[in-house]
Amino acid sequence: MSYTAQEIIDRRRELWEENQSIELDQQFTAAIADYMTSSAGSDLREEIYQHPELLIEMVFVIVDKQQQTVPFFLNEVQRSFIDDLNQAIEDYNQGKRLDLKFLVLKGRQQGFTSLITAYQLACSISRKNFAGFTLADSADNTETIFEDKAKFPYNSLPGPLKPTEKYNTRRELLFEKLNSKWRVATAGSKDIGRSKTLNFFHGSEVAFWTKGINAIMTGLGQALTKDSIQILETTPNGFNEFKDLWDGAVEGENSWEPKFYQWWLTQEYRQEFESPNREKDFKKAVQAAIKGNYDANTRSWIMYRCKWLIEEQGLSWHQVYWYYQKWRDLKETVKQEYPCTPEEAFLSSGRCVFNKELILLRIEHLKKLYKKQPPKVGRFSFEWNNPETKDKIKDDTIKWVDDPSGPIRIYEEPQKGYPYVLGGDTKGEGKDYYGGTVINNVTGNRCATLHMQLSNSKPYTWQMYCLGRYYQDALIGIEMNFNTAPIEELERLRYPKQYKREVYDTYKNKKLERHGWKTDGNTRPLIIDKEVALVEEHIELFHDIPTLQEMLTFVYDEENRPDAEQGKHDDLLFSDMIAEEIRGQQRRTVLTDKPLPRSAPRKGINPFTGY
Repeated sequence: MSYTAQEIIDRRRELWEENQSIELDQQFTAAIADYMTSSAGSDLREEIYQHPELLIEMVFVIVDKQQQTVPFFLNEVQRSFIDDLNQAIEDYNQGKRLDLKFLVLKGRQQGFTSLITAYQLACSISRKNFAGFTLADSADNTETIFEDKAKFPYNSLPGPLKPTEKYNTRRELLFEKLNSKWRVATAGSKDIGRSKTLNFFHGSEVAFWTKGINAIMTGLGQALTKDSIQILETTPNGFNEFKDLWDGAVEGENSWEPKFYQWWLTQEYRQEFESPNREKDFKKAVQAAIKGNYDANTRSWIMYRCKWLIEEQGLSWHQVYWYYQKWRDLKETVKQEYPCTPEEAFLSSGRCVFNKELILLRIEHLKKLYKKQPPKVGRFSFEWNNPETKDKIKDDTIKWVDDPSGPIRIYEEPQKGYPYVLGGDTKGEGKDYYGGTVINNVTGNRCATLHMQLSNSKPYTWQMYCLGRYYQDALIGIEMNFNTAPIEELERLRYPKQYKREVYDTYKNKKLERHGWKTDGNTRPLIIDKEVALVEEHIELFHDIPTLQEMLTFVYDEENRPDAEQGKHDDLLFSDMIAEEIRGQQRRTVLTDKPLPRSAPRKGINPFTGY
């Protein structure tokens, strides 16, 4: 009679649930080892070769959080990751993906290091020529990984499953006949790159590596085979190199696949109430909670957070009560230890200028919304009146082009008769992006954003021109501090409405009007304060997640000056603030179906709106 791996796992689980006896479990796994190594177990061995995680649940043991030796059954989070990994391997083998590289962002004690170590151990005792390597953040954790998460499960295996050893040291297991090995080291060690080939690499707690992630991965270089599985996992540690790597993965700018696991995916994270009265009082306090205080150290914050977890995330009361108890111990740091969103996990290391809690909740709401109905993404195409001289854009040729990698995101289409403003931020002071934000001047709603990385400002200006025309000749105000070329190009193209500022001409002794917004020591604090108040009072006006993410990294520096954190950007944030500030030069009323007055600044009709 033959058995499948899943049948054996199910029987092992049954026995454990019935008896809770590690001695009986050892007898069972010994019998399984005998069967597996017999001629009748050939199909089972092939199944394990294809899916090493099956061997973990069949015969491995682990020390649980109560310091008891128990069978190693995968929890929900571990199962979810293994399912994703297996799908990725299948896709790779079918040519649907080019590599197997994963970034894992997690909360505390969800079992990733135990799982990945056990997976490598399973590979090393069931496959020939396997080479695995784990790199930990500290010497203590290196010791823990080897002794507790590798050596103990290995030593507990039934004898027939232990291959002939060549080395069994404090840092390495090497099996001579299989030519398979697994070792662990500490980030920063001299011998990191000494492996000739690696089929599997695991970086543990990489956000805490003292030596840079990129430097270490570059040092491994050619040691990693083309089909190697590479996993960098960590709990969060502020805005650092891992955050940059994560952001690049989310935006599709690197080859890593980001995976975030909320704390509530770990089913054991739940807490019974002490009494019916305590349950009643807690539920009453949560249901009565309202927005208002976003200091995570206050009871009003945690009660509203619990309400959000119940209503928005669908958690049970026992899960929420567990989180509440963790908050009582950790206060503000509960966001990093047990994050609810990736953005929350990467809490800014500086003092954020904006209300982080409001922004994080808004980002999470928008993510859920955009899964059902994503914003329109693309760019504008157009034709020149004279292609050689590029004298002017032919307005009736301006067309929207859907493009997933386009620089424009549209959240609200232009509405007939409504006035709009379009703020622009040009690159400067080392920044490498141009930004633009459209605001409905009646409602204050953010309708669209433009974000471009360029060395030449003209393509940006041409898209701004088209975007302004699309939004019914929106009033455009572009910052002139570092680059006046976009303003001059709009003038050359005879865009009808540019923001005007007053300048004093000392030679002529009179005030003059000039196009463009100027950010200086007087206007900068003003527009920042207004934006902070607007976020507090009307966060619902903001729809662009990248803009909100820039707010999270806009902090007070050592001199108490608000600015983007080192290595971060504020182009979209400033284009939004500029758009908000120039609204005073645009009407705030909706036009009815009446002809434009004779004093209209431009002849002709907007091809998009009829005005």
